[in-house]
Amino acid sequence: MITSFGIARALVVAFAVAALTPASAQTPSPDGAKVYFINLKDGAEVDSPFLVQFGLSGMGVAPAGVEKPNTGHHHLLIDTTMTPEQMKEPIPADDNHKHFGGGQTEAMVTLSKGQHTLQLLLGDWTHIPHVPPVMSEPITITVR
Repeated sequence: MITSFGIARALVVAFAVAALTPASAQTPSPDGAKVYFINLKDGAEVDSPFLVQFGLSGMGVAPAGVEKPNTGHHHLLIDTTMTPEQMKEPIPADDNHKHFGGGQTEAMVTLSKGQHTLQLLLGDWTHIPHVPPVMSEPITITVR
């Protein structure tokens, strides 16, 4: 017979174990995995909104929350970089860090006129970059 005391005790143990588990464990990436822009090149001039197509080789795409080996989902970094410390934590979700956790492989992006830097970064099922990181070289585009 399970008592409420037994359930409470089991929950306390479960929470204690969870607290001791590293929250930011990083997922390994396979050798040679690459992410890249399919339709944009460094120096491109575009009108806003514009299409960004995400390329990936050596890995597969899986939505956020789906834990499968050698998979991840895309993030688009706009006018920003990630510090080594940030590369060990979930990628922020804001105007400079666009998440495509549904497994999208392209997106329409709206940016203001002027120069912008873009970079792709693959995140694991918890939005944490892989080790080693699977990220493109940054490119600079001009929005007309």
